[in-house]
Amino acid sequence: MPSILDPRRRAAIGILGAFVTGVLLTLALLRFGPEPLTARQEPIARAVVAAPPAATTAAPAEAAADFDADPWPDDAPTPEQVFTAQPDAMRRALSQLSPRVPGKPNVYAVAFAADGSENVFRNEAEYLDTLMTKRFGSAGHTLMLENNPATLTTRPLASWTNLEAGLDGLARVMNPREDILLLYIATHGGDDHSLLVDMDPIPLDQLDPEGLADILRKHAFPWKVLVVNACYSGGFVPKLRGPGTLVLTSAREDRTSFGCGADADITYFGRAWLADGLNATPDFVEAFGKARSEIAGWEKNDSLEPSEPQIDIGAGIEDKLAAWRRAAKIGPAVPFKAAQ
Repeated sequence: MPSILDPRRRAAIGILGAFVTGVLLTLALLRFGPEPLTARQEPIARAVVAAPPAATTAAPAEAAADFDADPWPDDAPTPEQVFTAQPDAMRRALSQLSPRVPGKPNVYAVAFAADGSENVFRNEAEYLDTLMTKRFGSAGHTLMLENNPATLTTRPLASWTNLEAGLDGLARVMNPREDILLLYIATHGGDDHSLLVDMDPIPLDQLDPEGLADILRKHAFPWKVLVVNACYSGGFVPKLRGPGTLVLTSAREDRTSFGCGADADITYFGRAWLADGLNATPDFVEAFGKARSEIAGWEKNDSLEPSEPQIDIGAGIEDKLAAWRRAAKIGPAVPFKAAQ
């Protein structure tokens, strides 16, 4: 039977029907169809760090829980606020450095505690400042760069940018021709000789031998002691060695070092060189010899593959350090205490 509706009414009804069908199909897809691509975020990849032997680490389940835990404190500023506050934080830290003592070599230290997931690295950085102040008579001569939930509002972050800014600032306080730079880096290291620099979720650039060497080349410190306390840190020696430079690492280029972890207060190398060695003697090279022997004994007792800490002594640096020791007011030994 022919339709009694005119063409315009038939067209309108057709359009309405198509619209209703489209709405129903859309609702069905939203209810039963595949999950939209934006509905789930993939986890952000993090640097993979070789685990120390089982004798010095937590059980796998515990280690996984520690690795995935979010260390950001509830009462801290947001990550963005911390990140944007770094220029001001660096200016404050540099303004608190004490002037050099004229007429003799001074030592200025940079403590770089790079991994915010473990307190052990912060402990060593803070203890270095204690040694500088109480043992070596160099109060106000330490720049502290730390990645740690407890110091987000009190210390600048340990980052590539802050390290460069810190060296710029130190060059204005020190007399680079006469004074000695001590750079102490503590973190995890990978078998590709990269260092973990992490205060998740703030995006921070990682450090490798080429990068650190480039930073130091751009800042004229003829006299320096460079300490890298991390697994596989011996890979830094070829890039950092040179005249006027003492390089110390906690492990060979193809070996792990030991003593880090969520339950540790100080690493093997930190205990042996910082706490034991430098409290026994202010001679950095002699303290390293004592530390290497001590670490070897601990590793043998624990049936661990030897880490074999490395040393490279550049021309002239031993004489420069001896001149500093002769003029320095060396104090009594300072027992190690974990940061509070």
